Amino acid sequence: MAGVLILAGSQSGNASLVADLAAERLQELGLASHFVDPQRDTPLILAQASALLVCCATHGAGDVPDPIRSFYAQLLDATIELGHMRYGVIALGDRTYAETFCGGGRRIDEALAAKGAVRIGSRLEIDASRTSFPDEPALAWLEEWVPALLTAAQGTAQGTATGALSQSDPPGSIGSPVAIQA
Repeated sequence: MAGVLILAGSQSGNASLVADLAAERLQELGLASHFVDPQRDTPLILAQASALLVCCATHGAGDVPDPIRSFYAQLLDATIELGHMRYGVIALGDRTYAETFCGGGRRIDEALAAKGAVRIGSRLEIDASRTSFPDEPALAWLEEWVPALLTAAQGTAQGTATGALSQSDPPGSIGSPVAIQA
């Protein structure tokens, strides 16, 4: 595997902090990482990636943060097939706003799945109203996500989707979203 592309969508800096720490941990685990520059890159960069990690906060009424709003809109409109790509999502939100909790991460997750990308494992949803340190649950989640990603990448190289879990996993299954309330 060539490495992991990282898309960080942050309004106040928490998702960027998580993304930076995730990049460091990926490096420690032997995986190179490269950040998407949403001001310069277009979603076409995703066509070249085999793995993507999304660290995304929620802004306003469940929206993606301003710094990646244009990238997200382009992704929705892009004619791009991402069936080769495996990805994971770390979504940050505040459960005080129950209807929009982790909406930014969920929107990116749905957009990637609609383009054919396959999510590996559960979407991590971190509740900012319960934890001051979103990096702790994110780093713990990475310890499970990276081996699953590597297994899926190996299976894909062999022509199977071994270890790949999709958005259609039933609630409560291994592939369903998990909320961390630390």
